[in-house]
Amino acid sequence: MAPMGIRLSPVGVAVFCLLGVGIIYHLYAGVISSRIAALRRRRTVDLRELLALSVEAAVLGGREVKRAREENPLEKSNGKTKGGASEKIALGDQSSHRKMYHLIKNTFPFLQVNAEERAPAGGEEAGVWNHVIPADLQLVGEGREVSADDITVWIDPLDAAQEYTKNLQKYVTTMVCVAVSGVPVIGVIHKPFTEYTGSITAQCHSPATLQESLFRSHASGSRLRACCDGGAEEGESGTKMTERIESAWALVGSGSNLQPRAPRGGRSLRVIVSRSHAGKATRFIQTAFGNETVVHTAGGAGYKVLALLDPPDEQYEQADVYLHITYIKKRDVCAGNAILKALGGHMTTLKGEEIDYRAAEANHGGVLASVGRDHRALLAKLQSADSHRQS
Repeated sequence: MAPMGIRLSPVGVAVFCLLGVGIIYHLYAGVISSRIAALRRRRTVDLRELLALSVEAAVLGGREVKRAREENPLEKSNGKTKGGASEKIALGDQSSHRKMYHLIKNTFPFLQVNAEERAPAGGEEAGVWNHVIPADLQLVGEGREVSADDITVWIDPLDAAQEYTKNLQKYVTTMVCVAVSGVPVIGVIHKPFTEYTGSITAQCHSPATLQESLFRSHASGSRLRACCDGGAEEGESGTKMTERIESAWALVGSGSNLQPRAPRGGRSLRVIVSRSHAGKATRFIQTAFGNETVVHTAGGAGYKVLALLDPPDEQYEQADVYLHITYIKKRDVCAGNAILKALGGHMTTLKGEEIDYRAAEANHGGVLASVGRDHRALLAKLQSADSHRQS
């Protein structure tokens, strides 16, 4: 007689599987939920941390720009550059770009950093930020969590490239900007070759006692003295810090280590423009603001924004308005836009439109930047001059 086979009921198999799944879920539900929660936490970023990282990245890029320039000096003959000026620009730009880009991506890999399609290789050498907030940046108060999906980071690894080849070091900067939903909220402008004097403006959160501390900023290398007077009235800054520093920074709504220049009264307007199109811009400016308008020329968008602020270093031109009448990349102006915004200033297109830093890199609308001035009145004069020019 043939042995009888064992038959498994389909219903019994289904019940057994469901029991197994239930046991596994019961055992690992806590682990799974904690990992999901951790993933969600990692998808938000503290803006104060991101400010500190941005300063670190700008300084790191600046070191590469300076190193490349010192190790590969350009030879000059009869006023012309020889030996491959474009190659020397590339050496500094690419090395700085690589360091800055990968420091940010290694620390927050889920952030969108501009120019992802040409992301440079060699991320390991940039390292990962240590998440230590330097003492000067701690004075801006508590951070604010922002969804990573709303953040766009713009880096400019070498601003004023042509001036870089001509050894006009004062114009050269490296910059980092953070935009949230297209609005610039963090700006860092680093000067790798020169320094300037800055004063922090931040709300004092210390207890109602006089506290003094002396410390050194890890990221910017600046030696700062902080004095918090708890007796200051609400809304008044009780923090005063003055020192030679090498990076200008701002977090909109929290503080900056620069201040706007005091108004000059009824003196002639001073406008700063690019060295590359000074002639065309000068005619347009004097049509808009009058023949007595003083026009300064300079290289680098970062430098020109700093020329609007106070106190600059001894080498700076002092200007009331920064004007750019042609195409410019958003990475060139985003950091300066954030700093001006934090200090109550404005940066718009020549038509008065806010620049959206979520979109493509190109800004075809020109730039008008001011602080402590009637920005709308400036725009009206420019638009009037433009309409007369086109008629």
